[in-house]
Amino acid sequence: MIEALRLKAARTMAAHLAQLLGGDLCVELWNGEVLPLGPNARDDVRIVVRSPNAVRRLLLKPKLPTIFTLYAEEELDFVGANPIVCSRRFDHFKSLDLAKNFDRKIALRCALPFLLSAPGRLEAPAYGKKVEARFGKGRKDDELIRFHYDVSNAFYAMFLDPEMVYSCGCFETPETSLETAQIAKLDKICRKLRLQPGDRLLDVGCGWGGLICHAAHVYGAQCHGVTLSQAQFDFASAKIERMGLGNLIKLELRDYRSIDAAEGYDKISQIEMFEHVGLDNHDMHFEQMRKLLRPRGLYLHQASTRWATPDLSKFRKPTRYQKVITQFIFPGGELDYVGLSATNLERHGFEIHDVEGLREHFQLTLEHWIERLYKNREAAFAEIGRKKTRMWLLYFALFGRAFERGTIGVFQTLASKRAVGGAGLPLKRVA
Repeated sequence: MIEALRLKAARTMAAHLAQLLGGDLCVELWNGEVLPLGPNARDDVRIVVRSPNAVRRLLLKPKLPTIFTLYAEEELDFVGANPIVCSRRFDHFKSLDLAKNFDRKIALRCALPFLLSAPGRLEAPAYGKKVEARFGKGRKDDELIRFHYDVSNAFYAMFLDPEMVYSCGCFETPETSLETAQIAKLDKICRKLRLQPGDRLLDVGCGWGGLICHAAHVYGAQCHGVTLSQAQFDFASAKIERMGLGNLIKLELRDYRSIDAAEGYDKISQIEMFEHVGLDNHDMHFEQMRKLLRPRGLYLHQASTRWATPDLSKFRKPTRYQKVITQFIFPGGELDYVGLSATNLERHGFEIHDVEGLREHFQLTLEHWIERLYKNREAAFAEIGRKKTRMWLLYFALFGRAFERGTIGVFQTLASKRAVGGAGLPLKRVA
């Protein structure tokens, strides 16, 4: 009897969802029944509800973290395509407001059959600790970094290019391969920095060593890379030795804020590491960049950003995306807006020479990453577990759609340490 009531309620809710979403996909219930989520919806792509407990959880807490957890636990699933392809079968903006727009009378009428049973226990691997805001006052950046990056080098290799570049590529066309796009990005950075043989380059958050190896091998730069990830350090160390670049590259497992200002670098690159710093530590970051550069030294700052809110006093309120991503994937991560980056650079003694938006390039990059990880998902399950792999697939899908819609951007900003007189740069912009 209770099962019949649950199925009847599920059909009623699915029909209401179809009115709200108007999607081109179906929902498959735990008994195998397939229901459309829009007029003339095809059934080749489906959202699978594997148990009544998934419905119970969503009724009690209709929030993004609930969906994240249910997907990680395989109580909810997408079949027929990877999550980002599935998400294109419905209006993403409508889906974000489903909890608000769902008819409460229908929800209350349909909820009872699902609330009669005890809930199943659901757990997804989350950071689970309080993240302090300020470096030096309880914030443990090394621990936050290890949570994200020390997952497994083999896991990252399942979706990254052979150079293991974990940042936005630069695509000449949508058909450009990920491998080509990442080499093009590395070369763009080196050319913007006007790297010459013998230039002293500091790469802050050097990852698996893609940029420092490219800068040393192709441009003859003297490179210093620092990372807080042991896994990245081990991989990059082996790569440097394999390429015979030990005479040009110094690699350290070290916080960049501990580097002595007497080093005096000619160039500094920071490629999508800034998102880990935290808004309360931006002043400290830019002050350190300025201290480490020689006069008129060049700084290439690449970072993902959010839209600026009309009322800037409300900018720091975390979005739904930010809450779920910092809980499960990027603890301590915070995005600024491009105007704040520019303001802080000027406040801390930099002259800005170029700002380039690469949003659609990151969208393409993420589509490659999710396609590769989805293809290699069985190997990823064996390497890091099913739950964590599925969380990463959903993470890539969420951010892929955000870059596609333009709610998140990414910018390369070239600046120099300010000094009186000419900047000493060619008049022609680097493409």
